[in-house]
Amino acid sequence: MLATRLRAAPLMPFDLTGPSWFPFTEPAIRIEEDLQEDRYTLRAELPGIDPAKDLDITYADGTLRLAVVRTESQRDKGHSEFRYGTFHRAIALPLGAKEETLAAVYKDGILAITVAIGEPHPAGRHVPVVVEAAPKPVKKAG
Repeated sequence: MLATRLRAAPLMPFDLTGPSWFPFTEPAIRIEEDLQEDRYTLRAELPGIDPAKDLDITYADGTLRLAVVRTESQRDKGHSEFRYGTFHRAIALPLGAKEETLAAVYKDGILAITVAIGEPHPAGRHVPVVVEAAPKPVKKAG
């Protein structure tokens, strides 16, 4: 009798497959990268967004960051669904990327970002250490 009740009633009274329960199962921003001799191109698949409102691109410390807010609604006869989410992606640009040449174009659901590549600057610099002489001990008279 217990087995009959378990089969008749669902074990989970809610749907675990929906995006609100597993936000990490939503697709990430898919990208394609191409590095030529003097130009780096990044293409990101972002269909169904308004790039003026839903897309934020920042660059700092050699890393390009994409932040996208996607909202989607679907209405059928007697049924409607609303999905939304925020997606982030950080991409390290190649050494020598010239920040001032970064350009982004959105067309047909594809975001294309290009940047010119020059000679890489040294990643760091050597910091010399100055060694100071220790004070001489004071001799007590007496």
